[in-house]
Amino acid sequence: MGLKISVTSALRLATLRRMSKIQRALISVSDKTGLVDFARELAALGVEILSTGGTAKALRDAGLKVMDVSDYTGFPEMMDGRVKTLHPKVHGGLLFLRGNAEHEAAAAKHGIKPIDLVVVNLYPFEKTVAKPGVQLHEAIENIDIGGPSMLRSAAKNHASVTVVVDPADYSVVLESVRKHDGDTCPNLRRKLAIKVYQTTAAYDAAISAYLHKVRCEEKGEFAWPDRCAITGMKAQELRYGENPHQRAALFGPFRESFEQLHGKELSYNNILDISAASGLIAEFASDAPTCAILKHTNPCGVGQGAALREAWDKAFETDKQAPFGGIIVVNRALDLGIAEAISEIFSEVIIAPEFAADALALLQKKKNLRLIRMKQNPAAAPGVDFRSVAGGFLVQDRDTKSVAAAELKVVTKRAPSEAEMQAMLFGWRVVKHVKSNAIVYAGPGRTLGIGAGQMSRVDSSRIAVWKAGEAKLPLKGSVVASDAFFPFPDGLIAAAEAGATAAIQPGGSVRDVDVIKAADERGVAMVFTGFRHFRH
Repeated sequence: MGLKISVTSALRLATLRRMSKIQRALISVSDKTGLVDFARELAALGVEILSTGGTAKALRDAGLKVMDVSDYTGFPEMMDGRVKTLHPKVHGGLLFLRGNAEHEAAAAKHGIKPIDLVVVNLYPFEKTVAKPGVQLHEAIENIDIGGPSMLRSAAKNHASVTVVVDPADYSVVLESVRKHDGDTCPNLRRKLAIKVYQTTAAYDAAISAYLHKVRCEEKGEFAWPDRCAITGMKAQELRYGENPHQRAALFGPFRESFEQLHGKELSYNNILDISAASGLIAEFASDAPTCAILKHTNPCGVGQGAALREAWDKAFETDKQAPFGGIIVVNRALDLGIAEAISEIFSEVIIAPEFAADALALLQKKKNLRLIRMKQNPAAAPGVDFRSVAGGFLVQDRDTKSVAAAELKVVTKRAPSEAEMQAMLFGWRVVKHVKSNAIVYAGPGRTLGIGAGQMSRVDSSRIAVWKAGEAKLPLKGSVVASDAFFPFPDGLIAAAEAGATAAIQPGGSVRDVDVIKAADERGVAMVFTGFRHFRH
């Protein structure tokens, strides 16, 4: 307890006896956005500027007086600039506790002057490794050492030192300095210090992830890292989470892929639905005009046609009740024809790669309807999925696996017709995005009935049959797609009795022989994919 009191007292004393104004700033940045204007304002306030390399040159070229860090330390830059700010005069000037007699005596003895402001951003490591064909040596040279060291020193001593890692904060710092007679306020210094540690944590995570990837490539085998860090910039505070009593925010580069053109602010559930919709439509990116309608991340209808209006009609006919308040996504520029049809029902979100001007004008008449332009589809690229669990989180490869007709194994006496094969491939792409246990009845280019998320696969099939009946869509001659194997013949028998003439499923049940026999007895053609698409 006594130690805590003494430390608290020391920090309080340091704050009380802090220099009343920022007298000296060290500026060394790779991102020079707003640099000159910021430094010019500091110089006008009488702040002495220390700098290095390209930053010093940029400031001098702008007519500002700058002292090189090497002149300040009396020690030259060396080893291709690897060693320039790693010096006691730099870190001592950042770290010594103002108001601490012992620290101040040591600083005076060794000619260490206080550095009150640090402006540093880091070598662009992530941009470097994102370049095609980047070599390991280039990546390593873009691992910043001096920058994170100065940032961490300044952030640790934020009771006395202001530290800026983001050019977006320049104006905030200047405003605080003007308001507080040449100083910044403690709350701002704490906020900026937190931002530093968030930034350096993300930076180190990016480096470790890249080096781990390189090591796996060199060894020719994949392994998950021993420690995993999830980082992302906050993109948006959300009003609440899945329910109003839950707090929520959106992190990461979501808005690099999706641009909101109209409507209310996106909610937590909207974003989940948009993610699910983008994953589904990615299956049909290069297909004929395709429209999908989703509700609570499950597809309730998918259709294709010569135009989006025809695709909409097929998707909507699958289930005319569930789409109320749903999510609509298309794989083409959304035109007036489909916009007129969509506008007849209430929808939460419409997603398209583009919107025709007349379609956009029509849909924007609905004040609350959210219109989203999908600039790129993040679900189309390989990646990883994270999922929180009690006491931790799970990570897995994103399920981007697909199957072609030539890869399917015909296991029944009767092979499927060409029309059945096309319908099965369509249904297989849809059932992949339906919650398990999942059953989809389909015809060529359209869904006819969807059963999702039941404890029994037979129950999912019954729901899909009931939905088709409600929609007055006959299942005679349809195909059935199952996300996992039929564990018993009853699921296949139920599908055949409903009118299905062909089935696509993973296979792999200990009772596959019985299921195949049931299919043969009913003249059903069946193919195995050899892999499943569970979606919990």
